[in-house]
Amino acid sequence: MKIALTGAGGKLGQAILPQALAAGHDVVAIDRQLPENLPDGVIGATVEMSDFNGLCNAFTGCDALIHMAAIPSPKSIDEREVHNNNVVGSYNAMRAAIDVGIRRICQGSSVNAIGLAYALKPQFDYFPIDEAHPTYADEGYSLSKWICEQQADGLARRHDGLSIASLRFHWVVADRAQAASVQTLFSDKGRKELWGYVLAEDAARACLLSLTADFAGHEVFYIAASDTTLDEPTAEVAARFYPMVEWRQDGSGRRSFFCSDKARRVLGWHEYG
Repeated sequence: MKIALTGAGGKLGQAILPQALAAGHDVVAIDRQLPENLPDGVIGATVEMSDFNGLCNAFTGCDALIHMAAIPSPKSIDEREVHNNNVVGSYNAMRAAIDVGIRRICQGSSVNAIGLAYALKPQFDYFPIDEAHPTYADEGYSLSKWICEQQADGLARRHDGLSIASLRFHWVVADRAQAASVQTLFSDKGRKELWGYVLAEDAARACLLSLTADFAGHEVFYIAASDTTLDEPTAEVAARFYPMVEWRQDGSGRRSFFCSDKARRVLGWHEYG
């Protein structure tokens, strides 16, 4: 398979690239600023997501698209810029792919599509959070991720034969220890983000699996580690910080506040280790 990879120079893009090559895929690496030394055989294309014609040219001849190019958080950037960049970039990338004949698309979404890390006050209806949980996004970044998913819904309704996966990644890290050192029991980051994370190598594998999974139309998937960053039992943590939120599945052990069962069932996704 020949894969167009936007955001190839980003943290997740650089995790996807070696896995794609190891699986025998050809890759067109696309970014506004590419890594200095691309692996042998990888085609590089410097393209802005606002350049629709440039995207069409870069995607021509590819069989699939993994769209990871986006501003990854609203930190130190005006949220209007974050919102507009991400929404337009997602639409342009998916529409350019469709226009050149690509029918398998993966786009990077986020757990923030429901309103989370950057929300004024996160709202949770139940645990563990799954794809049916309502959206309470209230700022530019979270809204951009939710809108990117709505765009995928619309494109799948209009164009036959599409399979689009929107992957709601949690905080992508190199290892659990990195996340655990920041998302401690009483940290604001931990409480707002429900002490969740995902390893970069696991997130990358989900992207590649989504390109061959057996589903049609647009589907959203949570991609989060099955445990939390804490040593404390999840049931005790939930009772302390979110006593009024209902648990709809077993909350024993250190299980995650997020449910990735759909990704395991539909994509065949699993975690290393």
